[in-house]
Amino acid sequence: MARISRSAHHATPRLRGAFTALVTPFTEDGTFDESAYRRLVAWQVMAGIDGLVPVGTTGESPTLSAAERDRCIAIAVETVAERPSRSRIPVIAGTGSNDTRSSIEATRRAAALGADAALVVTPYYNKPDQRMLEAHFRAIADEGGLPIVVYNVPGRTGANVEADTFLRLAEHPRVVAVKEASGNIEQLAVICRDRPRDVAVLSGDDAATLAILAMGGDGVISVASNQIPGEMSALVHAWHAGDWAEARRIHDRWLPLMRANFQGAPNPVPAKAAMLAMGLLDTDATRQPLLPMDTAPRERMTTLLRTLGLVDGGGRMAEAGATAAVEVAA
Repeated sequence: MARISRSAHHATPRLRGAFTALVTPFTEDGTFDESAYRRLVAWQVMAGIDGLVPVGTTGESPTLSAAERDRCIAIAVETVAERPSRSRIPVIAGTGSNDTRSSIEATRRAAALGADAALVVTPYYNKPDQRMLEAHFRAIADEGGLPIVVYNVPGRTGANVEADTFLRLAEHPRVVAVKEASGNIEQLAVICRDRPRDVAVLSGDDAATLAILAMGGDGVISVASNQIPGEMSALVHAWHAGDWAEARRIHDRWLPLMRANFQGAPNPVPAKAAMLAMGLLDTDATRQPLLPMDTAPRERMTTLLRTLGLVDGGGRMAEAGATAAVEVAA
């Protein structure tokens, strides 16, 4: 297929705000829990999140079947469309893998299901070089039928999408954002400075959100917003409104949770443990090779949740959150 120039028309709005990298709920026997997932999506929308990212790596996409991934996307699209009282928020479907052809096919399916964009992770394990990475993302942008968000997380994939590589990709009209989790401050600064103005820079690390906003970034694809969607959205919106003191206050308030979500076990194990304690999930079951959180780190997480006011002294979800969860369940 011929390369598409950036000057070609495309109507995708710039992504700005907080977007939840949704966990995928399972029953105790490991079955995808559709009802729990639908409740989670509905609660996210009601709580004011700016967008949803089903079946990213936080959603344990490598251990889901293609049919399960498609079902998660479909439920997210259906559920956000059920709330006519506010503008429909975007659904950015995780479609990336370490196989270009499979990623294209998954992106096409997500487009058919009504997703607004695709989150495409850097190929893992096979460690392509910069030339190969650029060809991979261009092929998906050319042939997948959706705008794409390049997801750069070298700590998990073993390959870094360098700033120059992404900036070349950003000339493609279907490359609309980068989710940056490299932790490389110089790389982030160059991307924020030199990207086209209609291409978004989204933090892939909750704790780095404020820093990326300060460099000119647009928001975050968040793990913490599984637990605190309204607060993560408020952080980003406060910054863009020029209320930097409020953005810093929110960041400082929730930084311990942002850190705890990546301590004691791999993502999304700690996040699911916290959500179980908060009453947002019925179980914190994961799919192997991941296992639920061990006793000692689970106790530390529960203590932190009490300190932050997310659960009460009896281990129940704090009143405001509990009320919201009950309204969704009803």
